[in-house]
Amino acid sequence: MTNYLVTIYHPDHYDPSLEDEAMGRDIDALNQEMVAAGIRVFVGGLHAAGRAKALRTQPGGKVLVTDGPYLETKEHIGGLWVLEAASLDEALEWGRKATVACRTPVEVRAFH
Repeated sequence: MTNYLVTIYHPDHYDPSLEDEAMGRDIDALNQEMVAAGIRVFVGGLHAAGRAKALRTQPGGKVLVTDGPYLETKEHIGGLWVLEAASLDEALEWGRKATVACRTPVEVRAFH
């Protein structure tokens, strides 16, 4: 079995207050389905990218810590699942369910 990362993408300046109760129920149902199937390893939502701290190495072994995400993009990771699936096709089926439940794009990637 391979572990897969299923990431949820939110647009920059995403407003979580726009998430309605139906979306919350759909995500909860998906999480319950994943647990029942025995494929969910970990799940987590993330705070807004604007609250992130980026760390970069500097000459002399120093590390610079700055406010904000590492990359300036129009979309940021809003949450994730780590799934243990038998194949990429199985992981993609869960990704399809995730994009419907979350009403936002998702990405599925295998771990090495």
